[in-house]
Amino acid sequence: MPIFYKLSQDKRLTSATKGKWFGRSIVTNMIDTNGLAEIMQRNCTVKKSDILAVLAELVETMTDQLQQSARVKLDGFGSFKIGIKGTGSATVKDYSVAKNVKGLRVNFQPERSTDSNGTRNKKFLEGATVTEAPKNAVVAEKTTNP
Repeated sequence: MPIFYKLSQDKRLTSATKGKWFGRSIVTNMIDTNGLAEIMQRNCTVKKSDILAVLAELVETMTDQLQQSARVKLDGFGSFKIGIKGTGSATVKDYSVAKNVKGLRVNFQPERSTDSNGTRNKKFLEGATVTEAPKNAVVAEKTTNP
């Protein structure tokens, strides 16, 4: 199945690309952990309950490791690490966590491979194709995290 896109015109007044049209990927479906476990159960000998248990433990263990400044690498998937959002200080002496650190984020870098030409390819994008979405495509509802 291809990656669907819709055309969108840049209407920002101060943009260097104002008036140009760009393809924007759209989401037509959402799948949660339970849905993934259901598919995985059909594709292997492991039961859905075991998959859900392992994934729940994976999240807990990854959280612990990330909060201990470890990079967590899932082979064939990618790696995660904690990043800091903040502001700079004029000198090393002027820097403080209370004043300069504004928040934390999780950085994800997908698994990559290099082909014979030296081009790096992201695992999740290998073999992906792109096509314009049908005019009546149903876009998945946006969900917000609490």
